[in-house]
Amino acid sequence: MAAQAAAAAQAAAAAQAAAAQAAQAEAAESWYLALLGFAEHFRTSSPPKIRLCVHCLQAVFPFKPPQRIEARTHLQLGSVLYHHTKNSEQARSHLEKAIPQFEDNSVDAAKPLLRKAIQISQQTPYWHCRLLFQLAQLHTLEKDLVSACDLLGVGAEYARVVGSEYTRALFLLSKGMLLLMERKLQEVHPLLTLCGQIVENWQGNPIQKESLRVFFLVLQVTHYLDAGQVKSVKPCLKQLQQCIQTISTLHDDEILPSNPADLFHWLPKEHMCVLVYLVTVMHSMQAGYLEKAQKYTDKALMQLEKLKMLDCSPILSSFQVILLEHIIMCRLVTGHKATALQEISQVCQLCQQSPRLFSNHAAQLHTLLGLYCVSVNCMDNAEAQFTTALRLTNHQELWAFIMTNLASVYIREGNRHQEVLYSLLERINPDHSFPVSSQCLRAAAFYVRGLFSFFQGRYNEAKRFLRETLKMSNAEDLNRLTACSLVLLGHIFYVLGNHRESNNMVVPAMQLASKIPDMSVQLWSSALLRDLNKACGNAMDAHEAAQMHQNFSQQLLQDHIEACSLPEHNLITWTDGPPPVQFQAQNGPNTSLASLL
Repeated sequence: MAAQAAAAAQAAAAAQAAAAQAAQAEAAESWYLALLGFAEHFRTSSPPKIRLCVHCLQAVFPFKPPQRIEARTHLQLGSVLYHHTKNSEQARSHLEKAIPQFEDNSVDAAKPLLRKAIQISQQTPYWHCRLLFQLAQLHTLEKDLVSACDLLGVGAEYARVVGSEYTRALFLLSKGMLLLMERKLQEVHPLLTLCGQIVENWQGNPIQKESLRVFFLVLQVTHYLDAGQVKSVKPCLKQLQQCIQTISTLHDDEILPSNPADLFHWLPKEHMCVLVYLVTVMHSMQAGYLEKAQKYTDKALMQLEKLKMLDCSPILSSFQVILLEHIIMCRLVTGHKATALQEISQVCQLCQQSPRLFSNHAAQLHTLLGLYCVSVNCMDNAEAQFTTALRLTNHQELWAFIMTNLASVYIREGNRHQEVLYSLLERINPDHSFPVSSQCLRAAAFYVRGLFSFFQGRYNEAKRFLRETLKMSNAEDLNRLTACSLVLLGHIFYVLGNHRESNNMVVPAMQLASKIPDMSVQLWSSALLRDLNKACGNAMDAHEAAQMHQNFSQQLLQDHIEACSLPEHNLITWTDGPPPVQFQAQNGPNTSLASLL
């Protein structure tokens, strides 16, 4: 009975508290509606009593209202002061206080506020443009790129009307960036052409002009890289690097532009510098210049560390994650799996700090784990990671990249996944209906088909596919694909007994792999050179190749043991939810090393 009485008392107290909270909320709503009603009454009086209207709105703030009400009130005060008084500075002050609160509000609460602000700000070019950018950004965060592009188009036309070619270019370049994300390439080409003309013709602040040029060139370079055109992009990339050097020598002018609509900056100089490093790393990674990729990654990460001590901008964390994603792939190629795994863990930690960052990079993170699993011969885990990544992405290029890697896992596994493999290969068939325009990915798909035909013993078919890969990779300087195709062709000729032709393939493969450097291709090439020279009776050359093979084997084996012994190795089992916070130490490697030897 006592327990029942206590429970009843607790329930009564809870009900009392809830009632008090409801009454408090109702009271809060009442005072706000009353003040708002008075303000509107004074504003619509004949003649309008603006001073009393302003007093009523200002009376809202001492009550410490919720953030959405505070933002709306600042917006209303800015609007009233702008339209009915000459106090433009005070109007601007209230609008400045409203905008950061739009950012902090939930997207659903912020959008109607921003739309209202856009309606009433058409006579103030700076605020109108800023609010359009803000609303476009919210739509982009919601992945509603169509609405975002529409708003940026409206902004570009508005900027043209008010005579701001600089801000018109910013709107159009931002729209071009979103169109690239949507893969609307037919719309991108004329837009970028127009942007190029506007940027070249605009005469204004040198730093603003160069920053527009950087924005324009970054879009061009990423467009080329998305298309896998690593050789074709070189002139644009060189222009971009020269442009950032020019910006670094310019001094910031304190002179404000005469047109208030020009009061925008795309990115700070320091951020642009990191971005140029980043696209250089992307190019070096695709081209197979991995030492160059490492050099520029080190420079960029050092710059980022300095910037993050003073600047908490989310874009810096995005830059850091993308840089790490690329350098992790480099490490796996160059035979530094343990370091790659620790950097994957670093990406996990960065993503733990930002749900949005994790949402944007979860698929890439699982893809990297899949690549790591392949490198340590954990094929079941690799399949699970790639399958998870496929579930998390709708990005066509990433989807095609994952599918080619998953296909190579199934090929190495033999007959276990034969039916699934045939279906998968048909979906990434480079001979017809390939899902993306990237030359690099299409060449990789030909290589995977060649690998499958080789394992099936269909050597002529394999040679046809591999020659297609070579043709495409040579045309665009895709060095890794060239090296992989040459060594596999060399292996085919060796199996067919054509030792001379095999040697003609394997020697350049080894040279290219050493230049990259690609540890797996070096291991494979040295094994073939050993067997070729032995078959041809070249004892000394066979011994030298055997010694090279032994050295590569030992390096890879040592790195394999170190990686599998790290506590972070447990990440290979993570396939759901946010990244795990802690890792338990491994007793030692539990995977087969046979594939390495």
